[in-house]
Amino acid sequence: MKKNLLFAALLTAAAANAQVKPKPKQNDVTTPLHAMKVDYPSPYGAPTKESVKAVVDRVYNYLNAVTPAEMMNKKTGAAVTDVNALDTNTVLKQGDFRLTSYEWGVTYSAFQRAAETTGDQKYAAYVKARYDFLAKWIPAVKQKFSAEYINKTKLLNQPINPHALDDGGAVCASMIKAQNSGLSNNLRPIIDHLSDYVINKEYRLKDGTLARMRPQANTLWLDDLYMGVPTMAFMGKLTGETKYYDDAVNQLQLYTKRMFNKEKGVYMHGWVESMEHHPEFRWARANGWALMTMSEVLDALPETHPGRAFVLQQFKAHVNGLMQYQDGTGFWHQLLDRNDSYLETSATAIYAYCITHAINKGWIDAMTYAPTAILAWNAVTTKVNKQGQVEGTCVGTGMAFDPAFYYHRPVNVFAAHGYGPVILAGAEMYQLLNQFKFEINDSSLQLSKK
Repeated sequence: MKKNLLFAALLTAAAANAQVKPKPKQNDVTTPLHAMKVDYPSPYGAPTKESVKAVVDRVYNYLNAVTPAEMMNKKTGAAVTDVNALDTNTVLKQGDFRLTSYEWGVTYSAFQRAAETTGDQKYAAYVKARYDFLAKWIPAVKQKFSAEYINKTKLLNQPINPHALDDGGAVCASMIKAQNSGLSNNLRPIIDHLSDYVINKEYRLKDGTLARMRPQANTLWLDDLYMGVPTMAFMGKLTGETKYYDDAVNQLQLYTKRMFNKEKGVYMHGWVESMEHHPEFRWARANGWALMTMSEVLDALPETHPGRAFVLQQFKAHVNGLMQYQDGTGFWHQLLDRNDSYLETSATAIYAYCITHAINKGWIDAMTYAPTAILAWNAVTTKVNKQGQVEGTCVGTGMAFDPAFYYHRPVNVFAAHGYGPVILAGAEMYQLLNQFKFEINDSSLQLSKK
């Protein structure tokens, strides 16, 4: 009986095997090889508006929770809401980030732009709440305490007693945008104070170039384009005075003459007046600040300004240079032309933003440049974790004359430089998807011919 059952089972198995047709051999005749599934390291193809906004919302939810705009009594922990109760026990309630740093100037600008492109006013409310807070407490602290006390305790010291472009430039430019849009109407005294420092008090070379006295005398940091020039440009827009526009364009020309490598299409990070030969370390985020500066100036500059043609031409030259260095993952490297340096998030987000913004503004062609921007955005989204933190961002970085310094700068989720650029990139990507359609054609991302 057992033998019969075994024999029957073998017959059934043989019959089943006979019915299974062998899979055809995959070759050029039987298979469309170009359409085979690819294991891309970053998502490939156009995102949806919904997925873009979900990323921006995740970052917003995190930042809204960890950046309180509140004064408190350091002894009791109680909130201080009355300026008349201000005393030496009053401190800023600590969060994960500083509300007056230049990185947060970028973040405030980013949330304003996100509100404009998505229509979601919670982003604008974030900015308004913090600018209303600063407009209330900055004059109160300044009136109550000496400059020495403010600097020692770091109680709103950056906007009250700026000592470098980092202290005021990016925040000032963002405040001007808020003032111009009607988001906040009480910022003008702070704007005037900060812009006076940037334009009239920051150290300059003899020819008027914004400069620093560190790490060497008469040093240009490419970063300083963003720390100072947008304030100039937007002061022109706020006041209507041409001198501010002229200064902004002149700074771009002076920096570009000294620091832009036409063959490579990108900028060096640092330039020192006394050097005969300048070591060219092409740091990614500094190049991002330069590109974003040109984007900001183009936003502010009148169409009729004689310097506009130069700024637009240089913006395009820089974009074309940067495109040659994008990694297959969608990211750019910490040192742009050194592929063994690490892939960096904040610079990639800045490039994604600037290129997408330029497409949306009609400065550059969507068919040519959108796939680069979308690939960059897709890469950046892989670095926004579930909590809404931005990973893979290089910490604050001075300038150096050796590669090891740049190769080994730490990355950290509390490096504030990544947050504003990610929000900006998402805001512009959302608008791009409103204006254009994309499709996969022959396996590649293409602008759709509607």
